[in-house]
Amino acid sequence: MTALIDNVSEQRLLMDLEPVVEVELNRHLAHAKEWFPHEYIPWSEGEDFAGPLAGKEWTPEQQCFSEVARTSLIVNLLTEDNLPSYHHEIATFLGLDGPWGHWVGRWTAEEGRHGMAIRDYLLVTRAVDPVALERARMVHMTEGFRAIHSGVLAGLSYVSFQELATRVSHRNTGIATGDPVAEQLLARIALDENLHMIFYRNLMSAAFDITPDATMRAVTESVRDFAMPGNGIEGFTRKAVEIAVAGIYDLRQHKDEVLMPILRKWRVFERTDLGPEGEQARTELAALLADIEASATRFEDRREALRARLADAFVVAKKT
Repeated sequence: MTALIDNVSEQRLLMDLEPVVEVELNRHLAHAKEWFPHEYIPWSEGEDFAGPLAGKEWTPEQQCFSEVARTSLIVNLLTEDNLPSYHHEIATFLGLDGPWGHWVGRWTAEEGRHGMAIRDYLLVTRAVDPVALERARMVHMTEGFRAIHSGVLAGLSYVSFQELATRVSHRNTGIATGDPVAEQLLARIALDENLHMIFYRNLMSAAFDITPDATMRAVTESVRDFAMPGNGIEGFTRKAVEIAVAGIYDLRQHKDEVLMPILRKWRVFERTDLGPEGEQARTELAALLADIEASATRFEDRREALRARLADAFVVAKKT
């Protein structure tokens, strides 16, 4: 095995799941539609920037969309930019041999075009400050990404939720721009993310059948500690609040459109094969979901007040 795993049970699980990986990889390849990022970019709108080519200087007046739509586009792009770190993390817990390695390579190739396409779109349309964008990329990629929990089950459970969360975020960001070109591009990217989610989700279904208690524990910890992979972006907390207030990705969507559909697919509250440890993890999961529901409701009650506060802060920032 090329994965950096010294735990025999982890190696055994990878071997037990390998036939499922092969089935799911073939399913993925059968359903994935070939597409080309360059076809989604309005190249005719582009022009040279200031610099070695002596083009047109970028100015804030060229910005497109609302403040929050730009914020979400930048967060989504910077998140995609960290692909080398994600590849390293996934290759570490899955390995690069056989069907696992084929999947890791395919997933990386498909994810790579997302950042490429979003960046091309933003630069061609001059929607954001290109210098600030590149500086933010340098900072974020230098910081890298580290998984909160290690191991096969922790990794598979996290990416099951994360891929669906990213799909929702991309789709809603496209809508928020009000630009049919951006919406079409981000909807296409969201389709990739959905197929990736299905792959990981189905592997976790198989893992539940192989080792239900350990899988339930991994799911509970992923729900408890979930954080979007872009959480290391500078100023992420404020950006996430702006995005949530605008309804692009908030706690209600996280619970109702991400967590619950996957948990229902795994039948976590209907399973009868759990031992004491799995039952304990399931009890904790139910309590976590109740807490998330309560927090989502509180946020919805405060949304208008938060929106007004952010609007006031934005006005002050512009004046200074």
